[in-house]
Amino acid sequence: MKISAGELALMVNGVLEGDPTMILTQPSKIEEGVPGSICFLANLKYEHFLYETKASVVIVDQHFVPKSEITPALLRVENVYLTVSHLLSLFDESKETTSGIHPQSIIHSTAQLGQKASIGAFTVLENDVLVGESTIIHPQVYIGPNVKIGAHTVIYPGVRIYRDCVIGDRCVIHANAIIGSDGFGFSPDPSGNYQKIAQVGNVELKDDVEIGANTTIDRGTMGSTLIGRGSKLDNLIQIAHNVQIGEHTVIAAQAGIAGSAKIGNRCMIGGQVGIAGHLQVADGTMIQAQSGIASSLKQENGKWYGSPAIDYYSYLRAYAAFKKLPDLVLKVKELEALLEASKKT
Repeated sequence: MKISAGELALMVNGVLEGDPTMILTQPSKIEEGVPGSICFLANLKYEHFLYETKASVVIVDQHFVPKSEITPALLRVENVYLTVSHLLSLFDESKETTSGIHPQSIIHSTAQLGQKASIGAFTVLENDVLVGESTIIHPQVYIGPNVKIGAHTVIYPGVRIYRDCVIGDRCVIHANAIIGSDGFGFSPDPSGNYQKIAQVGNVELKDDVEIGANTTIDRGTMGSTLIGRGSKLDNLIQIAHNVQIGEHTVIAAQAGIAGSAKIGNRCMIGGQVGIAGHLQVADGTMIQAQSGIASSLKQENGKWYGSPAIDYYSYLRAYAAFKKLPDLVLKVKELEALLEASKKT
């Protein structure tokens, strides 16, 4: 992609300080900028790279003031991260996939494909599958019976979507994710042997959901495991049966959510967080990485840390004291020794 700096400034409603005719050909990190590239500065701990970078244009906050002379042009915008997100979409040539059905795909006669749908090689669509308009299904994907997939969705290689699951519009499912595997449902019989409980529900992803690579979402025992509109799940996440995740919630890698937990809207859940089953997490909750949630969090917009998790700021104060514990133990032993010595005199 080639675009002039002036055209780009108009597209993002920014103010350009520099030559509007210079041609930009690629995005780059600020520390790796080259002539013709555009990069950004959002976190000021990287500001020193601004005075060294060879990039042609740097996107900065509209109020940013350089500390010394710089070489690249500045593109001032209201929200740096949102602007970068928009620009990366423009440069993403991978989305320019031509539509078509590969001759080595296997599509059941009852499956229905929308206009401009693309099906890759060695992909299997079972009976009664519905695929929406302009949806792209890459090679080596398995779509089980009666699965419904919306329009403008992208499914990457190796994804498996089990029977009866529902995928919304504009979703992205990355490589090797599993949607609709059996929930972990077993019941001991009188002999102590575990008998499998049939998992007859499904998984439903609402519109604009993104699922990371190697993430697994189990089907409901009965009813649906639900991922709400606009929510984003990272790689290597486990979502158990009948979990309900609200709208625009984000979950980082290696988190695990046990069965029937209900997560609210616009929550932020860090990496390796564990949430026990049948709990409720209120809207706007933020959970620090590696925290363990053992009871429901009913306070909206709360911040939590630790395992079992407590209030975020209480945890920081407690940890500050905990780090001093070895010195405190030594001090106590010294005081005990002084006390014993005083008793002998």
